[in-house]
Amino acid sequence: MTSSQNTILEMRDIVKSFGPVTALDHVNIKVQQGQIFSICGENGAGKSTLMNVLSGVYPYGSYSGSIIYRGKPCKFASIRDSEREGIVIIHQELALEPYMTIAQNIFLGNPITKGIFIQDDQQRRKAKDVMSLVGLDEDPDTLVSNLGVGKQQLVEIAKALSKNVQLLILDEPTAALNDEDSFHLLDLIDRLRRERGITAIIISHKLNEIAASADAVQVIRDGKTISDCRVDKEHPLDMDALIRDMVGRPMTNRYPEHESHIGKEMFRVEHWSVHHPQDSNRLVAKDVSFNLRAGEIVGMAGLIGAGRTETAMSIFGHQYGVGASGDIYMEGRKITLPDVRSAIDAGLAYATEDRKEYGLNLIASIRENTSMANLGHLSRHGVLDLDREQRIAEQYRRDFRTKTPSIEMPASSLSGGNQQKVVLSKWVSTEPKVLILDEPTRGIDVGAKYEIYEIIDRLADAGSAILVISSELPELLGICDRIYTMSQGIITACLDAHATDQEELMRYMTSEIPCGEEAVFA
Repeated sequence: MTSSQNTILEMRDIVKSFGPVTALDHVNIKVQQGQIFSICGENGAGKSTLMNVLSGVYPYGSYSGSIIYRGKPCKFASIRDSEREGIVIIHQELALEPYMTIAQNIFLGNPITKGIFIQDDQQRRKAKDVMSLVGLDEDPDTLVSNLGVGKQQLVEIAKALSKNVQLLILDEPTAALNDEDSFHLLDLIDRLRRERGITAIIISHKLNEIAASADAVQVIRDGKTISDCRVDKEHPLDMDALIRDMVGRPMTNRYPEHESHIGKEMFRVEHWSVHHPQDSNRLVAKDVSFNLRAGEIVGMAGLIGAGRTETAMSIFGHQYGVGASGDIYMEGRKITLPDVRSAIDAGLAYATEDRKEYGLNLIASIRENTSMANLGHLSRHGVLDLDREQRIAEQYRRDFRTKTPSIEMPASSLSGGNQQKVVLSKWVSTEPKVLILDEPTRGIDVGAKYEIYEIIDRLADAGSAILVISSELPELLGICDRIYTMSQGIITACLDAHATDQEELMRYMTSEIPCGEEAVFA
């Protein structure tokens, strides 16, 4: 429950447009002092836009409506203006410099100086103080690039605390975290609320986390306020109602009904090992073996550091690691995949977990992104067939129901769910026999997830063998036929997805004992 019922923030009748598109249409929110206030909605609903208005990313004058903070009207011209009032936003893409130290990042843009000189020793001491508040037990001189994503989030919160934050805005703070790091972060926010009186606004697609942490929830859809409610022991969150408000329709099942039609073995990996690229003595994949069959959706579960992504990337044209060894078979024939082109030519496709960094060219059009992996087949004598490229891009826009006015729009203009559809279009257009999907629904709302699952089912029904790497165990249980578990670079089990549960998966995800070859090729 909140520590006080005094209103700290009101946003009244906020309207924000980008050209002819109205992103926010008279949105209202009211946040109480000490609350954890959650804003929910589909990708593109206007959640981040609203928070960018609040924090001064979109300055006063670029929107209409009013912001009342601590009882006073605010007209922020920049982020610096909002930060001076104690409002700090942490975006989904962390604003950290990887090759600067933790201490330097905490005081980046706000250094402790004496005259024109930065006081490094004082910054280290003060950094240590705020690091201790968030439970970050690291040397302040550690480079941020040497930290995992969970600890990088803690650096961002320590940075906010150094600015005397009173209202902390977190945009998808757990999107890239595993369950353990996610709940550690939410526990930290709750502790800061209780011990330091900080108010938090959290944007999240993870409904279980919202139910566990929020005091109040507001839904925005198509730029409009749809509903709001308080959450406590007497008023638990109605998940079905929340989903209905988010997507505008009831969803009786979060996963499509699907009957698998599994054929012969399509892909097999035997005794695959790969070493860490910076430490050749460290094995990140150890004697990994697995197989996929035509029409089958196979999951791969594991905690961060288990080696799932590293294994997939090293198989797909040696994109990761050194000293890879083992055997790969496609339809019973042994193949070698020394580079990405050879992997694509062999019928393999890999959709990365980081669509913005590696999956898409954000400044290129949807049409160009769709054809990017298939230019050889769309060209004759080195000249791209633009008409054919356009027809294919338009076909996948229709088939995957990508929400865009034109395939000539840049990929950056799309919501996360629609960007993911373009990533899938890019790889499906290569007509792969085997499709590896690494965290295919990360950072995507519940409605868009359902559409992605439908696409995956359709691809399996067309005969592709599909491997889904995911940190969301309910997702793997909901869409897969079999699930492999990995721990510390080892395959520890292969389980029938319809005859297991999260508890058993977690038991094997934390095991160090590999299963036998018979279980691997079940």
